[in-house]
Amino acid sequence: MSNPRNCMTSTLRLVALLCLLGLAPAVVAKTIVVRAGKVYPVSSPPIEDGVVVVTDGLIEAMGPASSVRIPAGAQVIHEDDAWLFPGYVDLHTHVAGTDLNDTVYPVNSELNVLTQLVPGNQELLEGIAGGVTTSLFIPGSGSNLGGFGALLKTAGEDLDELVLRFPGAMKIAQAGNPERRSGETGRGRLGMNWNIRRELQQGKDYHEAWVAYEQGRATHPPERIQRFELMRGLFRREFPVMVHTQWAPVFQSSLRILIDELGLWMVPGHSTFDSFHNAPLIIERGVAVNLGPRNYHVDYDTGQFLGLAAKYHEEGVEDLSLNTDSPVIAQEELFMQGTMAVRFGLPWEEAIAGLTLEPAKAIGIAHRVGSLDEGKDGDLVLWTGDPIDPRSSVLVVVSLGRVVLDQRPGSDQARRF
Repeated sequence: MSNPRNCMTSTLRLVALLCLLGLAPAVVAKTIVVRAGKVYPVSSPPIEDGVVVVTDGLIEAMGPASSVRIPAGAQVIHEDDAWLFPGYVDLHTHVAGTDLNDTVYPVNSELNVLTQLVPGNQELLEGIAGGVTTSLFIPGSGSNLGGFGALLKTAGEDLDELVLRFPGAMKIAQAGNPERRSGETGRGRLGMNWNIRRELQQGKDYHEAWVAYEQGRATHPPERIQRFELMRGLFRREFPVMVHTQWAPVFQSSLRILIDELGLWMVPGHSTFDSFHNAPLIIERGVAVNLGPRNYHVDYDTGQFLGLAAKYHEEGVEDLSLNTDSPVIAQEELFMQGTMAVRFGLPWEEAIAGLTLEPAKAIGIAHRVGSLDEGKDGDLVLWTGDPIDPRSSVLVVVSLGRVVLDQRPGSDQARRF
């Protein structure tokens, strides 16, 4: 079977050639229009009977159906009873490709996920079926520093489409998995703290030596050290360090080392158990918490069953997002993280933001995804109803300027799942 993307590319090339010869009109921009009973932009109030117009992959217009002009020739998707939301963003995933052995050494700054990426793999397709259009694919947590991950468009058919930003983040695991090999040098908590300080300080010194040379403050370039090359972007704050950190004392160590001592952009990527007790420190440092996959905690002193998202919210942490750590929880069940957060006391609006806009802000891509705004990427998900309600399901997903999933009755695309 021929690849539709290749067929489309060939067609556009033919039309362009005809245009140059004066034998055909100019190519008209590809436009998709989605009309739904309720449109939730997240960044602005809901729209009853709303319309979103996507042209060349970007949101061109949106508003009430009575005020938005539908361009001639557009592909129109109209579902009166459906609810339209921005695509979900999952910041902690391991399902975009083959496995990466990040346990060679306690720290593995030379590793990255680019060679492991497999566009269109089944787990990515299933994530799309759950409304996830953007994800951060990171190395595992077997070592203290696993390497560099990539921000992805889950529907990308090749690497150019798939990779939204590389590096998306650097992955560190402070306690938990690396401790399981505590008999090896550097695997205990004190050893991990020493490893991270040493490796990152060396990387920072390397970066600053190159800055001095680039600014003319040094006459000779420093010796090139390959394992620190990608780390330079970390110290330019082009991407954050995503930290597997949990339990209040370990969380405090991560804040102290990575933010207070090294001045890095940090996103904690588990934040579970009793870590919410660090809320004053989190707020003081402006840290955006990414919570998951565990969504609850049993207080050992009182026996109380606590919803963690609700506890962070009660403690005043406003920048809060949710993750699956897929395949720990299947990526297509990211919506269930929102469901359980609401079940345990998080307000509905906060849960929706925690699946869309908040993770986009945390990882630095809110200018492109996370909400429905003109000029942003047209990542749209049409649900049968309230996406926090587990009885709802995804009908249609639009991403990268095309319909990447259509599960409405009679659609051929639904057969893929």
